[in-house]
Amino acid sequence: MSTEPRRLYRDRRNRMIGGVCSGLGKYFGVDPTVLRILFVLGVLLAGHGLLIYLVLLILMPEEPLSPPASSG
Repeated sequence: MSTEPRRLYRDRRNRMIGGVCSGLGKYFGVDPTVLRILFVLGVLLAGHGLLIYLVLLILMPEEPLSPPASSG
């Protein structure tokens, strides 16, 4: 069990646009596709989905690069 606290990052590997939904999915243990659908519904129904996505895109830091593996 890891003692490192969970951190909310935009995912670098599983991104469609900015990695927001993928990062949220990884943090909360939810399929990113479900979150993507919810954001699209938020844009189409209320119009707030795009604003929320853009705010998260700006505020969420990008996942740090993993350190290079040592070959020695």
